[in-house]
Amino acid sequence: MHSLTHLQIKPSMAMSLPFFFFFFFFFFCVPSSSSSFSLPVLSPITKDHQTNQYSLSLCLKTPLKPSKLLLDLGGSFSWVDCYKHYVSSTYHHIPCNSSLCTLLSLNSCAHCYRAPSPTCANDTCATTLHNSVTGKSIFHSALVDAAALPTTDGRNPGRLALLANFAFACSTTDLLKGLAKGVTGSAGLGWSDLSLPVQFIAGLSLPRVFALCLSGSPSAPGVGFYGSAGPYHFLPEIDLSKKLIYTPLLVNPYGTALDSNHGRPSDEYFIGVTALKVNGNAVDLNPALLTVDLNGNGGTKISTVAPYTVLESSIYEALTHAFIAESAGLNLTVHYPVKPFRVCFPADDVMETTVGPAVPTVDLVMQSDDVFWRIFGRNSMVRILEEGVDVWCLGFVDGGVRPRTSIVIGGHQMEDNLLQFDLGLKRLGFSSSVLVHHTMCANFNFTSNKNLK
Repeated sequence: MHSLTHLQIKPSMAMSLPFFFFFFFFFFCVPSSSSSFSLPVLSPITKDHQTNQYSLSLCLKTPLKPSKLLLDLGGSFSWVDCYKHYVSSTYHHIPCNSSLCTLLSLNSCAHCYRAPSPTCANDTCATTLHNSVTGKSIFHSALVDAAALPTTDGRNPGRLALLANFAFACSTTDLLKGLAKGVTGSAGLGWSDLSLPVQFIAGLSLPRVFALCLSGSPSAPGVGFYGSAGPYHFLPEIDLSKKLIYTPLLVNPYGTALDSNHGRPSDEYFIGVTALKVNGNAVDLNPALLTVDLNGNGGTKISTVAPYTVLESSIYEALTHAFIAESAGLNLTVHYPVKPFRVCFPADDVMETTVGPAVPTVDLVMQSDDVFWRIFGRNSMVRILEEGVDVWCLGFVDGGVRPRTSIVIGGHQMEDNLLQFDLGLKRLGFSSSVLVHHTMCANFNFTSNKNLK
């Protein structure tokens, strides 16, 4: 948007994302004997604009090779295609009845009598893994192998930190269908001892905190920080760890994601939204829908797999009614809908500001009226340009009657917001739009600092 051009994006980020990743991992997937395990680690996070999926990259196998994985915030563990080009000298299978197998699958076993390979071993731990985009699932064996991420001081990436025993499930190549081009698996970031952040945090003896800053830019990535409560520096020298408001992270006692099975609590991240407001005015809705009931239904969770925020039907109707009413005060008249959205306005009628289109704000109110996640136009609206149509649409979708979860906060609403997941203190830190602070998630400086010790 032309209104954001004053925000500083480094010239080195003005390159295509494929070139960025070739450049980044050509240099970073090289182990260093002087890496320090006292520093946090990071990963670049990109958005595929064809699928609206987010992915992170890490170095995997021996020798280390770049691997691009779907970013699944609610995933219990990671999985990787082990059938296509999986060559490593350090992988090994996880024995049945081991403590690691118990964490992964409650001691399910697989048997294979072909020649040993990453996809075949006898009496090895196996689990059910899921493509969270398509819903397809398979049962397959699991591996442990070397993985690495760059260290960071919160300003730049540094040398690689190596995790010798990174546990993940193997998938077939077919399970990748529906995922973005170049993605070879899924990175689970859920509330689990086998999630990607927790494995690096535990292996490197780091604090149980990670943070995500998703970028919607087609040319510059966002970033994930693992094992750090800050600083998180973004150009021009803005520490976003100092801009956070906190609300408790809640545990849903019943699994809601496909990854959460065996009757265990959900590994997804829930927060206690108590009300919605449009331009500061409360939206009339059924408050019972905002709490998780005894069967695990209702409440609010955060998802990087849902492209846009999904609302239970009555919440959606109430929100859109209030938004249209408040928009009338800005002389905005509803245009015909463009799927999957219902509330759209002609783009020529919508002014633009430093925080996106000038439309009513939407607040997610937490434990008190002064704790709220404010959604400005940059995150509430989606530009649609197709076949002579040019409109701004309200980027929330109708999730139907009686969905498992009443509010699912999606990726578009998370872009250019920094979210900190403190697993130790069981709280979420959120910044609301970082555009207010004259930066953006694409403004992390990925220039390497090899002097980090």
